[in-house]
Amino acid sequence: MLKNELLQKDNNIVRVLEIENSKSLIIDCIKRSVPQWIKTAELTEYAECSINDLSYISSICPLSIGELDNESRCIAYKRFTIIAGVLPFIADDKSRCNAINNMAQHFNISKQTVKQYLWLYLAYQNISVLAPKKCCYEKPLTNDERNIRWALNKYYYNQNRNSLQTAYTFMLKEKYCDCNGTLLQRYPTIHQFRYFYRKHKKMQNYYISRDGIKNYQRNNRPLTGDGIQSFAPAVGVGMLDATICDIYLINESGNIIGRPILTACIDAYSSLCCGYSLSWEGGVYSLRNLMLNVTADKVKHCKKFGIDISQDDWNCNGNIPGVLVTDMGSEYKSENFEQIAELGVTVINLPPYRPELKGAVEKFFDLLQNTYKPHLKGKGIIEPDFQERGAHDYRKDACLTMEDFEKIVLHCIIYYNSQRIIENFPYTVEMFTDNVKPYASHIWNWNKNQPAANLIKTNEKQIALTLLPRTKGTFSRHGLRVNKMRYHCDGYTESYLHGGTAIVAFNPDNVSSVWVIENSKYTEFTLIESRFTGKSLEEVRQMQSAKKHLMQSVDGENLQAKIDLAEHIKIISNNAAVGDASIKAIRETRQRERTKQHIDIMGGTE
Repeated sequence: MLKNELLQKDNNIVRVLEIENSKSLIIDCIKRSVPQWIKTAELTEYAECSINDLSYISSICPLSIGELDNESRCIAYKRFTIIAGVLPFIADDKSRCNAINNMAQHFNISKQTVKQYLWLYLAYQNISVLAPKKCCYEKPLTNDERNIRWALNKYYYNQNRNSLQTAYTFMLKEKYCDCNGTLLQRYPTIHQFRYFYRKHKKMQNYYISRDGIKNYQRNNRPLTGDGIQSFAPAVGVGMLDATICDIYLINESGNIIGRPILTACIDAYSSLCCGYSLSWEGGVYSLRNLMLNVTADKVKHCKKFGIDISQDDWNCNGNIPGVLVTDMGSEYKSENFEQIAELGVTVINLPPYRPELKGAVEKFFDLLQNTYKPHLKGKGIIEPDFQERGAHDYRKDACLTMEDFEKIVLHCIIYYNSQRIIENFPYTVEMFTDNVKPYASHIWNWNKNQPAANLIKTNEKQIALTLLPRTKGTFSRHGLRVNKMRYHCDGYTESYLHGGTAIVAFNPDNVSSVWVIENSKYTEFTLIESRFTGKSLEEVRQMQSAKKHLMQSVDGENLQAKIDLAEHIKIISNNAAVGDASIKAIRETRQRERTKQHIDIMGGTE
């Protein structure tokens, strides 16, 4: 038997504190009472045990002092300081009592508290056991608290957005009224209801339950990211979106048309506007125009509108971003747009109702419209009250045509790209060294030559062919049949004879040509049926539909004519004489009949 050894008998565990002659000073580690001197012989029935056995029986598992948090470790050492002056007198009852009294007076605490710390330390011989216990379980809720929680979940944490007072009233009605609807004598007060709510309130649950997860993600979630540069560390991540402009336009005749659709591609890293499309038609059509504008020469494009810029002001022609980030719009999810992946582009579709994930393009629309709106007051600009009752009809103020408005948009984009100061851009040491100005165009021009830039070289024709809609074409002896029209190209004789199918890209605006796609190559086929040349697919379908209706309209007459023809033939054949025809001298007979029926065509003329 050794000093500080743990001994166990059934569920009783003691620790040997001192050994003198035939006596031993022990402490009951389970009850943690005053140490007692007993005969050493009485411990022969006890067996050795470990600290793990003690922890299991007492349900106290002290950590090492290094595993405690700072606050718990500090408290443990302070409590050990209180009992440290008592430890030398453990074996002497009188001296131990005097030391406990002195420590209690010195630290201004009760003697019982000193004893609790001392017995606990002696039982476990570990300073960390003096650390305050962490509450590892929740106190069971009372019946009133369960009713309050039920009422909060049912009537408060939902999209009806009831007040606490309303939820409290519903709770009383459902849980604290008798069968006649009379309020019982005992019920929780509104103050108890509010206290429980504030004690257990979690802001995340509050926002999500009352406003929805989409609104929480957009407006309330913690913004702990490193900004857009964590998602786009270099140029080449384009964010796409479209918006309806807050202005009414007219045509050349002065008639109101409506509000145009602006589609844009913004580089997430530099915030440069890589391209735009301004049109009356959205969907895949505007996306095709946008991608063509992204690769277009911006100097030439601006010159069409009488605007002169330098190449460095908008130098993104001939390239498209390697990554395109879009929302869940039908046009972005369409198979037609995803064909752009054939150029090596990665298309990322964001979850619905998450505009903050493509904040660069959303902010572009905001800045662009806030730039031109102050200068176009009273010229068709829509004010925030346009949907309110009795508000001014802003359609009557419209005076700009699409061409006029596009010039304004172009000037705003040029300012946005080359003269707007980007205040919060995370500059690097290399950018300071190269004297990169805080303009989107300067940041783009500098970073596009860096190794991390993710830009794909292409041209307008390749983009146009890639984004054309596709269908299946069938080879036959009559050529390549696409959309119920026939096409031809030299060198495909064997395909015409063998038959088969092919993937074909077609232009809905002009059916004069289609392109067969083989091994990522586009082979042009020209239209055989010249009557459709230069027409759109819609016009051709209208012609084909008109022909079909025409055929259907005379189908009944045709059947009746066939029936009448059969009847006439039957009558004539029945009236013919039935006999055995002679087959002799057929040639002479034929010659006589020819002479009999021969008519001089000039004989009856004068």
